[in-house]
Amino acid sequence: METGYITALWFIVISALTVPLMMGIGWLIRPKVKGSHLKSQPYECGEQPVGEAWIKFNIRFYVVAIIFIIFDVEVATVFPAMTLYKSAIAQGAAGIAFIKIFLFIGLLLSGLVYCWVRGDLEWIKGAAQGIKPRK
Repeated sequence: METGYITALWFIVISALTVPLMMGIGWLIRPKVKGSHLKSQPYECGEQPVGEAWIKFNIRFYVVAIIFIIFDVEVATVFPAMTLYKSAIAQGAAGIAFIKIFLFIGLLLSGLVYCWVRGDLEWIKGAAQGIKPRK
């Protein structure tokens, strides 16, 4: 096996074991407290809780966050691709490299256009459909 593959395999194994290991350590060292009804209530600065502690967020916040993360990762992957593009020009494969980069960006932009056409990026979508906000 090549050294690069062994390094990648070790990285995957260590990454896969880190999360269960950390969760197991947390489970072992956290205090075991048998709770009562009062301990399960949310704490509001010593006052009696008013209303529900769980509020329902609008799904559009998550959609915008996911779109941001997708394009953030896209920028992080296009920069190294552009540095490799220089070597592709030197080898005479600039057209193929450009098409690959263009298709990658086009695929991501088509997802953005899909969300835009569906109306997932409109903030006043609920009010336009006659949905009244909860008081």
